[in-house]
Amino acid sequence: MHRTTEIFVLGYVQAVGYRLFTKRYADHFHITGFVQNQADGSVKVIASGDEANLASFIEKLRAGPRMAIVKNLKVTWLDWGDTYTEFIII
Repeated sequence: MHRTTEIFVLGYVQAVGYRLFTKRYADHFHITGFVQNQADGSVKVIASGDEANLASFIEKLRAGPRMAIVKNLKVTWLDWGDTYTEFIII
């Protein structure tokens, strides 16, 4: 089933390659949407794709790149569908 989720990644996740890491795994799991740094130091991800692929993608986000320290993920499943054709870094 195709789903869309909004994810806020909390911890030491900026200036460590987190957005590029996210893009790499989004492409690997055929996820569309975007990743964006937030002013509060978190990273926002909108991700759309197959539910099983999203679950695997979220587990990768939970681990993060080597230099990151992911403290928490806030995952919200959204009611609206996919409006993205690719995954981009903002």
